[in-house]
Amino acid sequence: MQDYTYNHLYRYIGPVLLFDKIIASEWTGETKAPTARKAKSNLIYQFKKQSNRLPSSRITLPGEIKMVN
Repeated sequence: MQDYTYNHLYRYIGPVLLFDKIIASEWTGETKAPTARKAKSNLIYQFKKQSNRLPSSRITLPGEIKMVN
């Protein structure tokens, strides 16, 4: 039997920081993930791809990541 993980929908609306400096005052992103920690990782990756940042860029999302469902 396979182990299935249920993915929740998470949304982030808030500032984005690069090395503790605000580079976007209000960015919105959504992702599906099994945990809030994985959702945060997905959202950071999503922002890096959208803004053409290097994978090694230190991006942080200081606001709250909310579970939608």
